Amino acid sequence: MYAVIMTGGKQYRVAPGDQVKFEKLNGEVGNSVTFDKVLLTSDGENVKVGQPYLDSSKVIGRITRQGRNRKIIVFKYKRRKGYRRKQGHRQHFTLVNIENIEE
Repeated sequence: MYAVIMTGGKQYRVAPGDQVKFEKLNGEVGNSVTFDKVLLTSDGENVKVGQPYLDSSKVIGRITRQGRNRKIIVFKYKRRKGYRRKQGHRQHFTLVNIENIEE
């Protein structure tokens, strides 16, 4: 069984037992999270597709970690002009353990 959910402007394919990194979600470690924007569910034989969301379905997970990703370097450069700009960025994330998919 799996589902496709939308959060943080991105779509994720999740199944019970998966650990998924999402854009930062509000909540403490150990709190339960419910994802209502379910686009698709499948149990192996039957596939339900929402238009755009399934009203009766939701995905339940538990926050296991709040953190920040590795640093990426943003470097701007224009040749022969002496123009260089270096900037770093670390994106916040939430690690969620998917517990259940309710149809």
